[in-house]
Amino acid sequence: MALIDRATAEALTEGLHADPFSVLGLHETRLVAFVPGAAQVWAVGARDEVELAEIIPGLFGANWSGGAYRLRASNAHATWDFDDPYGFGPVLGPMDEYLIGEGTHKRLWEKLGAHVITHEEVDGVHFAVWAPNARRVSVVGDFNFWDGRRHQMRRIGETGAWEIFVPGLHAGALYKYELLDAQGRLLPLKADPLGFGAEHPPAQASVVRKLGQHHFGDASWIKHRAARHDRHAPISIYEVHLGSWVRIWDEGGRPLSYHELAEKLIDYVCDLGFTHIELLPITEFPFDGSWGYQPIGLYAPTIRHGRPEEFAELVDAAHRRGIGVILDWVPGHFPTDAHGLQRFDGTALYEHADPKEGFHQDWNTLIYNYGRREVANYLLANALFWLEEYHLDGLRVDAVASMLYRDYSREPGQWVPNKDGGRENLEAIAFLEAMNAASYGGAEGIMTIAEESTAYPGVTRPVHEGGLGFGFKWNMGWMNDSLRYFARDPLYRKHHHNELTFASSYTYSENFILPISHDEVVHGKGSMLGKMPGTEAEKYANLRAFYAFQWAHPGKKLLFMGQEFGQWSEWSHERELDWYLLNDARHQGIRNLVRDLNRLYRETPALHWGDCEPQGFAWIEADDAEHSVFVFERRAPDAPTVVVAANLTPVERTYRIGLPQSGEWVEILNTNSAHYGGENWGNLGYITAQSEPHSNRDFSAEVYLPPLSVVMFTQA
Repeated sequence: MALIDRATAEALTEGLHADPFSVLGLHETRLVAFVPGAAQVWAVGARDEVELAEIIPGLFGANWSGGAYRLRASNAHATWDFDDPYGFGPVLGPMDEYLIGEGTHKRLWEKLGAHVITHEEVDGVHFAVWAPNARRVSVVGDFNFWDGRRHQMRRIGETGAWEIFVPGLHAGALYKYELLDAQGRLLPLKADPLGFGAEHPPAQASVVRKLGQHHFGDASWIKHRAARHDRHAPISIYEVHLGSWVRIWDEGGRPLSYHELAEKLIDYVCDLGFTHIELLPITEFPFDGSWGYQPIGLYAPTIRHGRPEEFAELVDAAHRRGIGVILDWVPGHFPTDAHGLQRFDGTALYEHADPKEGFHQDWNTLIYNYGRREVANYLLANALFWLEEYHLDGLRVDAVASMLYRDYSREPGQWVPNKDGGRENLEAIAFLEAMNAASYGGAEGIMTIAEESTAYPGVTRPVHEGGLGFGFKWNMGWMNDSLRYFARDPLYRKHHHNELTFASSYTYSENFILPISHDEVVHGKGSMLGKMPGTEAEKYANLRAFYAFQWAHPGKKLLFMGQEFGQWSEWSHERELDWYLLNDARHQGIRNLVRDLNRLYRETPALHWGDCEPQGFAWIEADDAEHSVFVFERRAPDAPTVVVAANLTPVERTYRIGLPQSGEWVEILNTNSAHYGGENWGNLGYITAQSEPHSNRDFSAEVYLPPLSVVMFTQA
């Protein structure tokens, strides 16, 4: 009697059998093995060896009662021994199946993806992927000649997950998934949605990587970082695109590796006094021109700079030097590349089927279906993955406004209302709330940051108080107004005085960060220095005044790389920063100013304690539009007050300002200092408050305000 019928045999060899695990391998005494390319196959046990008969080419079978076995195969060219992948039981258990199906597996990455493990006393790699509507899923790679018939996976219950253990496989193996859709049509090969590594683009395969290969030495940092992320703490962020910060031109213009960045970037950031670095997206992405904002591999640090353990080394090095690391995270959309998530199992699985909900018109990308519990779980687990596995200190969530509103950047008729008939994306809102709650609850002392450009209420209010639960939000209104003001000819600034004062009406409605990001120095917007009006000398003076105003204004700080030394040209991802400009004393001066601003900001409680507290700020002179002068004070409990005066015209002024207390006030910063590239005009180091009321203060003093400058004073 035949071991299996011919129809079953043909279905197995053609990769069309609905459940290959039910036939292949050992079932009671029947042993069936699929070994394409073999002429002969034997089962080899501890004491017995039996040759399997050929059923049809590539498929062999025999009766076997020898217990545990390995297979030996031969053809005209070679003989090889191997473990039968269909001789192993499942790796995923009932609880995994339940949590995956329910969409509540917060450590999803520990179960799906490719894991180097020992299973049933044999070393190999366990593969698992979610594809509920596929007829067949196989893992393919160099190890099986990219032949989808050889490692057809086991469907796990009703969850839609598939798995297989491939014995003898090691870290470093290339792989993809081959899927047949519900109609049996072959789909493009897919990268692993939970792959921990990838080939260097433009190659597209996932790479088996072992997590936890770097041993962190940052326990002290982790223990104390909650205080560093407090609303009252100084937070000054250097935003950096790793691929274009520095390049090695005598090695083909390559970017720095994670290992090199762990020294050079961290040294640089420490020297300038920033408290954090924020990395433009490093989750694996196919197209350099997307800057990482169109990711394919959300669970893989890009191979462009090295292996995963080397990225962990960079994070660890930052922590050991007292620098936090924030990841620019993109859960709002994904690209349409065929090897990515797009129609992953032949259906709109991760995205919406209706393009009115699932297609982003601005970026030609696809929008996640946040209402599908497995998709929301995939993204929420990804946030925890980066915070836990790589010890990242925060996530800056990209394009939150596009997630919050169904009609974002759409005309009437181009969007679908929510269940209540409104424009809010209720499912995305629920996801963001869950992500923030899980992140703050699961990783001690982290922070999340929203890039959110609307007036959506409660972005930084805790979830249990009805908010979205972010720690901080970018203040896009301040950024737009202040850049618009400083770009104006000083002659006309008096007509737009409110562009610098209006922000104070909402400064404390959220926990704000004041961002001068990469988005402000690309696409024809000009560099920060290039935006400034006037003669060349006035451009430098305006930029120095802008930075001092930014650092003095309530809100945490963020500055994109290259702007700290006044790069003239716009940023381009294709080349490094214009470091040669530092041979010019004026550019050195701007960098000196940023260094001193960071030092003052960190060391002076009045300049940071009240960034998110209304008690920390008060106007002294907000209405002198005619002279374009602004005076305000920054305050903190049990700490000296700082008074800030800005003269934003090219006219020097002797100007009386109100002061909250008597005595001497030391000039702690003057952007006109020669050290910063200015003329060195100032107040000889201090002023003396007189008992002459002014601007609703009991004391006042005449101060010298250099043209296009900001000066700061504190009590002696």
